Amino acid sequence: LSGFAAHWDKNTNLASRFDQWFLNLFPRETPFVFNRGGYLTLNFIPSLVTMIFGLLAGGVLQSARSAQAKLRLLLVYGAAGIVLGLAAHLLGLCPIVKRIWTPSWTLFSGGCVVLMLAAAYWTIDVKRYRRWTFPLIVVGMNSIAMYVLVHVAADYVTRSLLIHVGAAPFNAFGSVFAPILFGAITLAIFWLILLWMYRRRIFVRV
Repeated sequence: LSGFAAHWDKNTNLASRFDQWFLNLFPRETPFVFNRGGYLTLNFIPSLVTMIFGLLAGGVLQSARSAQAKLRLLLVYGAAGIVLGLAAHLLGLCPIVKRIWTPSWTLFSGGCVVLMLAAAYWTIDVKRYRRWTFPLIVVGMNSIAMYVLVHVAADYVTRSLLIHVGAAPFNAFGSVFAPILFGAITLAIFWLILLWMYRRRIFVRV
């Protein structure tokens, strides 16, 4: 990036400088220079803001407001997030960069998700079209279990599929689509595990 937006370039931003100081305060085999993925310690701040947005949206849904008022608020908040995030990006104040979760990305992505939440609320709770939601309920009732499975067992499942099935079926539509098929099959396996837990009323909660 150029101009003021260059403050958010990968591994040359303020948060990167913070990590070069902070992470080298601890014993290490080699000095910390940069993170190849661009991930930084201070990313937790905008990530927390994203979580707070979720809490605020949940507060709207749990409030005593009418369904129309809830829907109207979600639509306004969602649109505001998108407009503010895009404005910060287009004006060169803060670029939308998902990798380092910039403030503009926090606003933009939060706005998009709130609009999706509004659509889901209107479809499921207002219009009461619910039959299609069962696969989502299975995951939602054990979201912590799904999160752990994805971060702990995804690589194991992928390696097992390669060993026992081979790569050929996943390359049927070309190598470009192989990761999508791997991801879809892995997700299906995890969903079946959660379905087994759901039917036995096993729910992981904090």
